Amino acid sequence: MITLQSRHAGPMGAPPWFASAALVLMLAGPAAAEGRAGKLLLTGGISSIDGAAGGGLTPWAVTGSHASEDQFGATAHATRLQTRNYTLTAYGAAASYDERIELSIAHQDFATGATGAALGLPGLHLEQDIFGAKLRLAGDAVLDSDRLMPQIAIGVEHKRLDAGGLAATLAALGADDRGTDVYLSATKLFLAHGVLVNLSLRATRANQNGLLGFGGPAQRRYRLQPELSLAWLLDRHVAIGAEYRAKPDNLNPSMLGDGLREDDWKDLFVVWAPSKTLSLTLAYVDLGRIVPAVESRRQRGTYVSAQLAF
Repeated sequence: MITLQSRHAGPMGAPPWFASAALVLMLAGPAAAEGRAGKLLLTGGISSIDGAAGGGLTPWAVTGSHASEDQFGATAHATRLQTRNYTLTAYGAAASYDERIELSIAHQDFATGATGAALGLPGLHLEQDIFGAKLRLAGDAVLDSDRLMPQIAIGVEHKRLDAGGLAATLAALGADDRGTDVYLSATKLFLAHGVLVNLSLRATRANQNGLLGFGGPAQRRYRLQPELSLAWLLDRHVAIGAEYRAKPDNLNPSMLGDGLREDDWKDLFVVWAPSKTLSLTLAYVDLGRIVPAVESRRQRGTYVSAQLAF
């Protein structure tokens, strides 16, 4: 069996510089500043698979950790997403300041399983590094909870893909191995009702979030894709909710006909935060059909994530 990994992989498949960069972000955000209590529990969201604070699949306008005005904060997360045919492992860190600025880094390892073997690439792993930045433009989700004004933020995610033995095929399909997403998020917290609503618009060229490159024969320009999150705070420690993330379809049609068609993503989740330091997320996810030319079944499964906040 051939195992394809990043040429510069370190522990757990991440490049060796990843741990150093994540440590810098963690050290940049110590625990809440002296004399301040920080944000309310769960109002900083969780770490998404791309590293930014929000839901599991989509970013929100909030910044991670419980740091508020004039405070530094940091988070670290590890995530495992298992569907019928694929496994995604993601981990990363983020630092924030003043509930205004957030910097994040994440690494993703996508195991293709039997699909990779069917393509003649047994043991194929698609690996991706994601560098993110987010800036709050207006509003405050908590302080404006009694008004219609949402918290609004703009973010950017630069992604670099190592597709291993699949790289030549993606290049032949017209997909690049690097791309940058830009998104605008609006988060509205109805504190009295314990309800949070987030709407994001993402300008993207990413195929399967970048794991199959960026752009393709059907579309090389950026497309605006909506992303929606809804959360209900059952109490100060537990929240349930749902997410929907629209996806572009840049590789459809291709030399494989509609065999690379891309479906939207969705999930149902529950988050438990026993303390300000720790939160655990469990979700049921539906990623649609991924490479239906090889595997036509919908990729449904579980999402488990743990986050530490400082």
